Amino acid sequence: MTGLPFTLSAMETTSHIMPTYARLPVSFERGEGVWLWDNQGNRYLDALSGIAVCGLGHCHPAVREAICAQAGRLIHTSNLYGIERQEELAADLARLSGLDKVFFCNSGTEANEAAIKIARRFGHQQQIEFPEIVVMENSFHGRTLGALSATGNDRVREGFGPLLEGFPRIPFDNIDALEEIAASHPNIVAVFVEPVQGEAGIRVPKPDYLPRLREICDRNRWLLMLDEIQTGIGRSGKFLAYQLADILPDVCTLAKALGNGLPIGACMARGKAAEVLSAGTHGSTFGGNPLACAAAIAVIQTLEQQNLSARAGVLGGNLRSEFSRRLNSNPAVVDVRGLGLMIGIELDRACGDLANEALQEKILISVQADKSIRLLPPLIMDEEQAGRIVSTLCPLIDRFTASARR
Repeated sequence: MTGLPFTLSAMETTSHIMPTYARLPVSFERGEGVWLWDNQGNRYLDALSGIAVCGLGHCHPAVREAICAQAGRLIHTSNLYGIERQEELAADLARLSGLDKVFFCNSGTEANEAAIKIARRFGHQQQIEFPEIVVMENSFHGRTLGALSATGNDRVREGFGPLLEGFPRIPFDNIDALEEIAASHPNIVAVFVEPVQGEAGIRVPKPDYLPRLREICDRNRWLLMLDEIQTGIGRSGKFLAYQLADILPDVCTLAKALGNGLPIGACMARGKAAEVLSAGTHGSTFGGNPLACAAAIAVIQTLEQQNLSARAGVLGGNLRSEFSRRLNSNPAVVDVRGLGLMIGIELDRACGDLANEALQEKILISVQADKSIRLLPPLIMDEEQAGRIVSTLCPLIDRFTASARR
């Protein structure tokens, strides 16, 4: 593979890192905006944003300055004491989300663990001994045992049983299935769902899906819990995807783009769900430390000042339209779909090799669910850079589908 600094086999034979990732054969040493440079000086357009993390691109000045300033003052004290930056960030999130309280942690998986604990404790407070949380097929909520138990992807669950019980699973975007399970499962206390299933290949539900979930949860006195790890922080076209549906969940989880690369997660709640956890029932050593919160505050300020959420909605719509136009004559393209700057291009065949082929063209993408190209470009991307993604990927897809067997 020309221009790449080493081979994957060489990495595997020399590294002392556990082989938990099927890494592509490249290593990056510098980033700026939508661009990354490898250790040979080659430049790549990052159309994946570190898997929806670097929404402001790489090394954004506001985030960099906030981290440097905070690192010079205070990095960590622990949650045994008040943390001013944490209070400031929680107030910002409450204002922007319409929710009441926030628990800070370090990742999306941890945020989802907090949500699961809220639902279970809420159930016990209703004298339900074995509370159940309805989850969706093909969902992804993380890799710890609790989050993995809620995940609807058998491939990532395999080999880790016995997992936790209490997660009845139904098809995504299927209200009838939820009504049916409600009749046969009296111990349900919550519904846990992603507004868009990112790891499943950017699966977008019907527009009335979240409002109908809200109505059913209200009717049954269940919590509606939304995993916005991937959709949140402006990527959907709103600060949070549920705002497009004009609803409020009881619990919402965030991470990824909240710190633009610095690890931070958040579990937000309102009303009765916000009062479930009390002192000693949950915690995190590093969660909400001053450094991570300073980065997140800078992210939110930049999003608001530059109106990047709305920009993501417009730019994402334009990208999908252009992909649809350019790929319309390719019979191997099943669908072009998405929400904001979450874009999926589904083919009629496995296309995992496309991530490697795109790498050779100096563009970073991923392939999900074997057949769907996933694009999660930075929200700061301009029109020329968006056009570059289309003009690079469309010929690549055409060549691949012309030569690859189904």
